[in-house]
Amino acid sequence: MSLRVLIAGEEGAGAHVLRTVVEHGHSVVAVLTGASHNGKPSPVERVAESLDLRVMPAARIRDPELAEEMRAWGIDVLVNAHSLHLIPDEVLAAPNIGSFNLHPGPLPAYSGLNTVAWAIYNGEAEHGVTVHWMAPRIDAGHVAFEERFPIGPEDTSLTVSSECTRRGIPMLLRVLELASEDPSAIPRRPQDLSRRRYYWGKCVPSGGRVSWDRPAEEVERLSRAFDYGPFPCPWGRLVAAVGGVPAEVAGITRTGAACEADPGAVRAGADGSVEVACSDEWVRVGKVFANGSSVDAEALVGASDPGTKAEPAPHTRQGTQI
Repeated sequence: MSLRVLIAGEEGAGAHVLRTVVEHGHSVVAVLTGASHNGKPSPVERVAESLDLRVMPAARIRDPELAEEMRAWGIDVLVNAHSLHLIPDEVLAAPNIGSFNLHPGPLPAYSGLNTVAWAIYNGEAEHGVTVHWMAPRIDAGHVAFEERFPIGPEDTSLTVSSECTRRGIPMLLRVLELASEDPSAIPRRPQDLSRRRYYWGKCVPSGGRVSWDRPAEEVERLSRAFDYGPFPCPWGRLVAAVGGVPAEVAGITRTGAACEADPGAVRAGADGSVEVACSDEWVRVGKVFANGSSVDAEALVGASDPGTKAEPAPHTRQGTQI
């Protein structure tokens, strides 16, 4: 049986969900999405328009009056895929069968926002993706399906996010399959909310600043957590001081070379890159931006002074460390 579906989605994940739901024969009555970061149509909007679907502003999902329209349209299922708007109880209860969220994290340990990045920063060996029934409390509804997978030493927020989408869409399709055959068969496993940890969107690990006096492994994890390249990180760029220059940095990797220099000292690497001393070894800094422009190693290090000590990074970003 073909379901009548309302989709609230953002980012590449939302676009993949939308296209896949349509390809599997379900009727998408409307799509709620917002503009991308540069003001152009979002990936979800572009897919919706290519399929000649009704597109509505993302913020409409917060309007309790939308519930009446959903009932008039005969919506069977509401699917939320990376939309960040809080959905009122009336809207959640409006579908004939239920409302479901594709969450890029294992629940209840990683509820909230930017959970992929937090898992990398926290040094987790594995992450997960969950499809759950939506409830008034964010990410607290009963679990329908979940899957875990390992996080590798070179994984970034982008690669782990992509893996969540790749593994999550088949689970979401399974929910829709059960909903069309026998809605009572959709699993409803309650979460142990005593184990819940919620990550607020405005919280940023280490305040978004690199402290060179930390171990290299920790500094590298922080950099990988900020790495959504080529897409922008929701936390902005990581900031530090390199060679005394306040800068934004990316692509920090361990060299494996032990160092006795003071944390924050800089030198030119064999390949012309910038290397900075942490508490235990040198790390390579892949990209350095000062005043919005890329800065090369020679300009930062100085040919005659390869041991220049970096000053503490300025507090240029609002943020709270959990």
